Amino acid sequence: MRLRLFGSLIIAILVLLSTSAANAQVVVDKTVATVSDGVRTELITYSDLLWQLALQPGTPLDPPREDDLRRALQNMIDQRIFALEAQRLPRAAPTEKEIQDKIADVLKFFPSAAEFERRLKAVGFSSIKDDNFEIIIAQRVAIEKYLDFRFRSFVVVTADDENNYYRDTWVPEFRRLNPDAIVPTLTEARGRVNKALVESRVESSIEVFLEEAKRRVEVAMLTDVTR
Repeated sequence: MRLRLFGSLIIAILVLLSTSAANAQVVVDKTVATVSDGVRTELITYSDLLWQLALQPGTPLDPPREDDLRRALQNMIDQRIFALEAQRLPRAAPTEKEIQDKIADVLKFFPSAAEFERRLKAVGFSSIKDDNFEIIIAQRVAIEKYLDFRFRSFVVVTADDENNYYRDTWVPEFRRLNPDAIVPTLTEARGRVNKALVESRVESSIEVFLEEAKRRVEVAMLTDVTR
């Protein structure tokens, strides 16, 4: 289902890394690519890619797999495009509560805080309380707010939209995933249907946006991430 793929994409896009924090890590680093809109330039370093892989439970870090590095690089290019766009619309800085709530959300993907901290240390952070780690999470929250404002807040869903999506997409997917279960009625599932439909439209908007944005920016590949 495209929505699940979108979930993976949006998670990847929202793993946001700051250049200054990356430079503070104790990992031998190199710049692997740059993304520029003609005014500002965003760097993508090797440690950026490792930090992204650290947030993916079960993904090897020592050494990282070539396919994982290439996938992380493509995701980071998309992320840097969002970072450039977000700078055009300055918004209020994330609060301490928002930062801590986001850290708690990230931890849910790992079997324990100790395991997550082990992975953070493997890519150069001192602990889960590392100031640079919290800076990165703050930037992640800021980008999430930008995505909500730029895409999700403008989605309008009508009752007909829900009926059509329920019939044509939601029910077939529910049956595929739950072959022995009774299909909920639209009334019972309306909240889930609405959420899925909104996310599907956000996905489509982001895909169009990225395609257009990639024609406006310059991406320079400086080194092979697998070497």
